[in-house]
Amino acid sequence: MKPIRATVRIKGQVQGVSFRYHTRQSALQNNLTGWVRNLPGGDVEAVFEGRESDVRRTLDWCRQGPGAARVEELIIDWEDFQGEFAGFEVHR
Repeated sequence: MKPIRATVRIKGQVQGVSFRYHTRQSALQNNLTGWVRNLPGGDVEAVFEGRESDVRRTLDWCRQGPGAARVEELIIDWEDFQGEFAGFEVHR
């Protein structure tokens, strides 16, 4: 199975609830590379690269998020794998 890339915007109450930290944990557990960051306006954005099944597993986690989060919507842009990341980072 070839690797893929997904850029996702997570909307809802997703800042101030450790969303980025827990997203990184999920990504690492699923052997993904990429990054996650807060956006002005309250959304969270992330880029995930890896096997499609692993990316989908982390996206499924993002639909719920950590306990204090209230996720309203995921906007996913599927892209070709680029292999540009060495690990998974939280951007500030």
